[in-house]
Amino acid sequence: MIANIFKKTLIAGVLTMTAAGAYAADNIKIGSVLSVTGPAAFLGDPELKTLQLYIEKINAAGGVLGRKLELVHYDDGSDAAKANGFTKRLIESDKVDVLIGGTTTGATMAMAPLVERASMPFISLAGAVVIIDPVKKWVFKTPHTDRMAAEKVFEDMKKRGISKVGLLSETSGFGASGRKESQIVASKYGITLVADETYGPKDTDITAQLTRIKNTAGVQAVFVFGLGQGPAVVTKNYGQLGMAALPLYQSHGVASDEYLKLSGKAAEGVRLPTPALLIGAMLPDSDAQKAVVVGYDKTYKERYKIDPSTFGGYALDALNLSVDAIKRAGGTDREKVRTALEQTKGFVGTTGVFNMSAKDHMGLDLSAFRMVEVKNGEWQLSK
Repeated sequence: MIANIFKKTLIAGVLTMTAAGAYAADNIKIGSVLSVTGPAAFLGDPELKTLQLYIEKINAAGGVLGRKLELVHYDDGSDAAKANGFTKRLIESDKVDVLIGGTTTGATMAMAPLVERASMPFISLAGAVVIIDPVKKWVFKTPHTDRMAAEKVFEDMKKRGISKVGLLSETSGFGASGRKESQIVASKYGITLVADETYGPKDTDITAQLTRIKNTAGVQAVFVFGLGQGPAVVTKNYGQLGMAALPLYQSHGVASDEYLKLSGKAAEGVRLPTPALLIGAMLPDSDAQKAVVVGYDKTYKERYKIDPSTFGGYALDALNLSVDAIKRAGGTDREKVRTALEQTKGFVGTTGVFNMSAKDHMGLDLSAFRMVEVKNGEWQLSK
């Protein structure tokens, strides 16, 4: 009798484990490599929080095509070499279906060759245009490009009669690419870069570079291209040097309330291009993005008791684009998902309205950027 009971219990246990294993194997695995710690943590942390929150919401609503989503995440510590190693693990060991990540351009470019070789759909959360130009078959991205940011800034400068600009860029992948793109498109808007300085992403004092720009003959404004804490250091140094009379522009790399906290009063008057999320409540009801960004803002605040950032919005768009592509592909066949991503049209996200094609693996235009200005310590639509 005891032997029979033991036998039945053992069989039941095996069946239970088999069922659990089958269930886990049937999950749609979303792999991610994000910079949750390190210099780019204020970008990567809201990205991870967003993925966790919305994957939970999607699963609570029944999943995707009757299957649960499973997030397999690694923190690269803002180290591109680690991003490469974790990507290899996600592809070869974790067997993920889609990859989201690359908080920074450096991490993304370290990941891209691996996903291309593995034929893995990959949506980057980094900004540099080099990620999708030239087009890579398996690589897509949700943030606006650095080229677009430069064009939006120069467009605003031209309207204000500014033609001589001092460029200050970070030596990171994002900053270096932004510098290059700024140099390429400046003349298109009648802008001359009369100064060209750089700083390191871990620099804690950038007064020497700013002083050289300040003393450059004819300079009318300063344009900073960087992300993380560096641009806030620049802004504080800007104030300490008494340069407030000289207009200061930043890139979308600082489109976050964290930048305001780090910069303090020195940020007053700073102008920059940003996705709609930063000023969602100010948008007219007729704006196609308003419902999306206001909804994300409310959901994120309810869970984490803090404001979301545009960087978290990039992750939300990547997740929703992946889910939309998987649904249209009817499953997780990689080639079908990749094709579905490439055929995305009219998809309204927090970052803009995506219209992708075989020649454009981002699908955004300049209208997805809004120019904002810091007034009384808050973001305001720039007039």
